[in-house]
Amino acid sequence: MSSEATTLLLDYAQETITVVTAEGTVEYVNGAVRETLGFEPDELSGSDAFEYVHPDDRERVRATFESIRTAAGASADTDTYRHRTADGSWVWLESRMSNLSQDALGGYVISSREVTDRVEADARCRETESRLQEIADQTSEVLWVFNDDFTELLFCNERCRDIYGADPEQLRADPRLFLDCIHPDDVPAVRDAMDCLGEGQSVDLEYRVNPDSDYTNWVWVQGEPIVEDGDVVRIVGFARDITDRRRRERQLVVMDTLLRHNLRNDMNAIIGNAELIERDPGETATERAAVIRRVGEQLIETTNKQREIINLLDDPSRPQRVELTELIDHAVEMLSETFPDATIERTLEPDLSARALPQIELAVTELLENALRHAEVSEPTATVIAREDGDAAEIEIRDRCPPLPEHEYQVLTGEMEMTATYHSTGLGLWLVYWIVDLSNGQIQFTRADEGNVATITVPRS
Repeated sequence: MSSEATTLLLDYAQETITVVTAEGTVEYVNGAVRETLGFEPDELSGSDAFEYVHPDDRERVRATFESIRTAAGASADTDTYRHRTADGSWVWLESRMSNLSQDALGGYVISSREVTDRVEADARCRETESRLQEIADQTSEVLWVFNDDFTELLFCNERCRDIYGADPEQLRADPRLFLDCIHPDDVPAVRDAMDCLGEGQSVDLEYRVNPDSDYTNWVWVQGEPIVEDGDVVRIVGFARDITDRRRRERQLVVMDTLLRHNLRNDMNAIIGNAELIERDPGETATERAAVIRRVGEQLIETTNKQREIINLLDDPSRPQRVELTELIDHAVEMLSETFPDATIERTLEPDLSARALPQIELAVTELLENALRHAEVSEPTATVIAREDGDAAEIEIRDRCPPLPEHEYQVLTGEMEMTATYHSTGLGLWLVYWIVDLSNGQIQFTRADEGNVATITVPRS
């Protein structure tokens, strides 16, 4: 084929073909440059090709060209950059630079096509994605997008780390880790929900998550399948932290159950003894009046505990630094005045601090008071030990009381479901439990040789 025919053929090519010297001087450019840049080929011939590149892109493009020019063997590379047009505006070019024809042509071939629309569309997509990411990172909910069979996590915001205890990047690398964040007892229900979504059905469920918090976090999840042409292509949804709502629901059930039970029993005792006095105001009237007085005082104590619990649950305060050694000393001193015949032994680590609600002193006082009040001796004894345990602070309270029935504390910790038969009878224990729970701590009850042991564990400050 003649050189004239080759030139004519290149002029009909849709891509702009440029041949430049090692110094970057334009030796040849085909006719496609008229459509792409608005120049006549002769206008560019003999000029420096890099002078038409946008100043912000020029150094990078020149470096790409230099890597091709100095390559030991055949080499080619592609770069995308802004190029000036004949009217002074800028368009985006995608250029493939090659040294494959350098020996034959005496220059380096650059094949370019305009990609302005594509680059601007990509920029708009990135801007939109950035804005959506900003919104997603500001929301309090976990937002997620999976593919149709949950084998690929397409999107997940950072809130996942706080609620599920999972790193979004790790989940993207291995979506199967998602199920490890869910309470084992709830995994079957979640799997069923995933199957429903894959079949095109919406789901709405609640379950426990986050092994780091011992699965105490509850989430409400809604998922929706995205269907195109009758097939599920993506699955989107959100997870909202409902731990506080679940806690409040349980608190209401506890208060209702205990108050109905305690009030009914106490009022039955008061009414029964009052009726006996009314029928036979004889020698036993004084004894029965004493029973009425004692039960009435218990009712007053119950209402006081109820008020303390309501104040606690309505208190917006959050865990803060508390000086455990100091507040335990204060609690012991107050109880020593109330129970002058009692002995409270202390083994306290100096200057021990923790991150808990300020009401943690009330919890310690309640447990120590129970230990002294329910001891079946005239001179009761209790022991309180406070120590550091790694990242936690531990408070151990030992009594010499009769064994605490298991249901009294197992309903607190969730080991036993609360029923009309099995429920902790005292509001005091629930007050202790909620103080510890809202302090992000735990409480355990065990049996020792001489009595009961209550152990409170809260985070160190």
